[in-house]
Amino acid sequence: MQLDPTEPTIATVFGGTGFIGRYVVQRLARRGWRVRVPCRDPGKALFLKPFGVPGQIAPLFANIRDDASVTAAVAGAHVVVNLVGVLYERGRNTFEAIQHRGAGRVAAAAAAAGARSLVQVSAIGADPESPAAYARAKAAGERDVQEAFPTATILRPSIVFGPEDAFFNRFAAMAQLSPFLPLIGGGQTRFQPVYVADVADAVMRVIDMPEAKGCTYELGGPAVYTFAELMRLMLRETGRSRLLLPVPWGLARLQARVLGLLPKPPLTTDQVTLLERDNVVSEGAKTLSDLGISATPAEAILPTYLVGYRAGGSFAGRDFAA
Repeated sequence: MQLDPTEPTIATVFGGTGFIGRYVVQRLARRGWRVRVPCRDPGKALFLKPFGVPGQIAPLFANIRDDASVTAAVAGAHVVVNLVGVLYERGRNTFEAIQHRGAGRVAAAAAAAGARSLVQVSAIGADPESPAAYARAKAAGERDVQEAFPTATILRPSIVFGPEDAFFNRFAAMAQLSPFLPLIGGGQTRFQPVYVADVADAVMRVIDMPEAKGCTYELGGPAVYTFAELMRLMLRETGRSRLLLPVPWGLARLQARVLGLLPKPPLTTDQVTLLERDNVVSEGAKTLSDLGISATPAEAILPTYLVGYRAGGSFAGRDFAA
């Protein structure tokens, strides 16, 4: 691939080393964009370089909490994508610092740099009135982004699944060791899982669509499941039978207080609060279909990577007879 130095094809992707980010970086590179991947440890972004030709993907140092490094990362960029988020708070990496102030900082810097497009990846459930600090910070970040960069496009995905996800992989690994899986609140919270490639495609579409500027899209898959149904789906794909144990909300909060003290907590009280609300596309929201994307069913993708968790190994239960 030959890159045309006269074309406006510089993209800065904050969070490019993350689950969704690596798919966005790969798509930008395939389209011929020069991609900057700012992160606190550029060495951790080196795995992205083979997605492009030599020199096309450039890891660089930046901290989303720092004005100067963010400004340097977006200088001369034509497109800026922000995917940075945290699931729990540790030290200075609070929801307020990362998902609110950080998002606003990226937007203000992108506007000052003259970027033509900004894509802010938020989350379904972002709500300034939410009882969950995570969702309130997401909403505050969206507000600051829209104030600083009025034509920014906001994408709100539900749970994102794919080979590197932290949802199905986490529970599949748990099922390898535990005779039961917990269903917080009885497992009746509803989700609309969306395939990571569809989310990355949505980022690419809104970059190119003038009508997407200033709009918000909620990204969900073609089906809605309760948490219990998602666990049964995962168990079916891994060929395991496990007890699904309902955990009352009060007990879940008590457990989360203890687990939340761990360096990488599997559950926090704020996450329990989030689980009290469904995580599905709102009625009347703009969706993947408005971007011309057909949502991929979870059942079509899960077998491709959950096979590694099968009882007896990847090939257990397979008939290879001619």
